[in-house]
Amino acid sequence: MLKDLFAKKRKYATIPSDRVKQDVPEGLMTKCPVCKSIMTTKELNKAHKVCVSCDHHFRMTAKERINLIIDQGTFKEINQEMQTENPLNFPNYLETIEKDQKKTGINEAVVTGKGDIDGHSIVFAVMDAHFRMGSMGSVVGEKITRAIEVATDEQKPFIIFTASGGARMQEGVLSLMQMAKTSVALKRHHEEGLLFISVMTHPTTGGVSASFASVGDYNFAEPQALIGFAGRRIIEQTIRQELPEDFQTAEFLMKHGQLDAVIHRTKMKATLANVLDIHEGGEE
Repeated sequence: MLKDLFAKKRKYATIPSDRVKQDVPEGLMTKCPVCKSIMTTKELNKAHKVCVSCDHHFRMTAKERINLIIDQGTFKEINQEMQTENPLNFPNYLETIEKDQKKTGINEAVVTGKGDIDGHSIVFAVMDAHFRMGSMGSVVGEKITRAIEVATDEQKPFIIFTASGGARMQEGVLSLMQMAKTSVALKRHHEEGLLFISVMTHPTTGGVSASFASVGDYNFAEPQALIGFAGRRIIEQTIRQELPEDFQTAEFLMKHGQLDAVIHRTKMKATLANVLDIHEGGEE
C-alpha cells in the first residue's frame, strides 16, 4: 500500500526535463542568484537589471550602461577600431578574444566615447565584465588613456564605470603597465582643474582597483559591488585571520571611508547630473 502511494507521488512530482524546455523558452526567465526569485527577463530589463524582490544589481553590458546613463542620441564612440594583438604569443589568446567579440558585439572590454548626461557634455569609458571578465590588457588601457586625453584636450569631465577582474595575464607586464599609463593621464587631467568621477560596479578588482578606479575626485559604487585588490581567500591566508562577512563590498568600503557614496542604479544618472551641475556652476 505504502509502495503504491510513494509511486504515485513520484509520478506527479516529476516533470521531464525535455518538457520544461518546451514549456519555458530559453532566456524567457531569470533567477536571482541572491534571493532565488524567478522573474521574466523582460521584467528584469525594465527594472534596469535590478532584482524586483531583493534589489540585487545584475551585471550590465557596456551598451546597456550607455543607454541608461547617456542622453539619447548624444553617444559618439571613439577608438572603436582598436584591436588586440598577441604580443607574448600566448596560446589561443586571439581565438578567445574573437569569441568574446562575437558574444558581446564589442571589440574589447571597454567602450569609450563622448556624450551628454542631462545636457552636460562629458567624455566617458564603460568597462564590460562580459568580455574577458573586463580584464585590462594593452588595448583596454590605451583606449581609457586616449579617452582621458580627449577629455583633457577638450576641457571636459571624465567619467568611468569600472568592472574588471584586473590585469590580463595573457599580456603579462604589458597589462600591468596600463596602471601607470592611465594614472599619469588622469594626473594631467587633474592638473587642468577638470573633474573625474569613478563609478565602481561589480566586480572592480586587481590592477584596475589599484589604479584609475580609486583616484576619482568622486569615487562612487553600486550596492554590494565587490571592490578590492587581492581575493578574500588570499588575504585570509596571508594575515591568518577571518575577514568580516561584508569585506570588500561597496558598503564595507563606504563605512571605512574609501568611497564617497553607494548609489542605486536607478538614481545613478540623476546623481551624476547633479554633481556635473554643481561643478559646471562653480566654473562660472
